[in-house]
Amino acid sequence: MKPMPHQHHYHVDVRWTGNLGSGTSGYRDYSRNHEITAAGKSVSIPGSSDPAFRGEASRYNPEEMLLSALSTCHMLWMLHLCADAGITVVEYSDAAEGVMATHEDGAGEFVEVFLNPRMTITDEERLLDAMLLHDKAHEMCFISRSVKFPVRRQPVVEIAALPR
Repeated sequence: MKPMPHQHHYHVDVRWTGNLGSGTSGYRDYSRNHEITAAGKSVSIPGSSDPAFRGEASRYNPEEMLLSALSTCHMLWMLHLCADAGITVVEYSDAAEGVMATHEDGAGEFVEVFLNPRMTITDEERLLDAMLLHDKAHEMCFISRSVKFPVRRQPVVEIAALPR
């Protein structure tokens, strides 16, 4: 691996809050709840495991956090690349989906993720340019470059309606 000229370091704190009184004395005797915080952040993220693994559905699980990291990284690169290219984006959303397979030993892994970005731009003549930038955003996204499974993109670019 060739040396990188710049490094960025990140830190989060994860604290398990699921001791129900007897710790991990048994598989069913503790909650999977935890809190994720980072210095300078105004809110913590309530986490748990997926309900299939005895977690609370009302809290974010690691699998959802991975999907959100991939989706937001792609979005932030798209916004950056569009701004640099003079393409005005007025709306952006994504309904990301991931597929995780579990093995007989209980381990699991993501096998693929689908990003479904939908964005609205102001200039119809830049439609193809905007579509092509999704490939560049994927190449630039730090998170998608770091995972071992395919991150597929199915973008939709629309033109903003003219004011009446």
